[in-house]
Amino acid sequence: MKLLHIDSSVLGAHSVSRQVSAAIVARLRQATPSLDVHYRDLTQTPLAHLSGSHLAAAQGAPAPAELAPDLAASQAALAEFLAADIVVIGAPMYNFTIPSQLKAWIDRILVAGKTFKYDANGPQGLAGTKRVIVAISRGGYYGADTPAALGEHLETYLRWCSASSASRTRSSSSPTASRSGRNIARRRWQAR
Repeated sequence: MKLLHIDSSVLGAHSVSRQVSAAIVARLRQATPSLDVHYRDLTQTPLAHLSGSHLAAAQGAPAPAELAPDLAASQAALAEFLAADIVVIGAPMYNFTIPSQLKAWIDRILVAGKTFKYDANGPQGLAGTKRVIVAISRGGYYGADTPAALGEHLETYLRWCSASSASRTRSSSSPTASRSGRNIARRRWQAR
């Protein structure tokens, strides 16, 4: 069984989402010792943001030579995602959204004809039945029935490609609530 672990926080060791995603992966490794884990740190090895040249190349236009390394990195990111049975994503929320590094990665895995297609019923996932676990950290509360509830949209992105079981572990990033949130998230995963 293969697990893809993605981290996207710019805060390094001080990141709540990194700490929680690491705890989740540790728990999954404990439950399945033979788990093959691949780690991608989107701040250490960022993917370029999409450009017109990227989109043209995706439609079959000749790609400029300088774009070749980035297109290869895009294919590698997509292959990692497709090969994984489980995906764990450390996803902080900055300024009401996910980090741009994570959005660039999502742009590489949401590929029409590879991970989703359109039919008469709208978008249909093609990536199989992956288990996706998202460790979300943020400074505010985005729960149901709050004004910011619509701001938590990462799960929506992932459902496009058939992430059959997207679960979220949330933690606040305020100094006091941060410790409490990390402890609650760790206890949740230790109980599974």
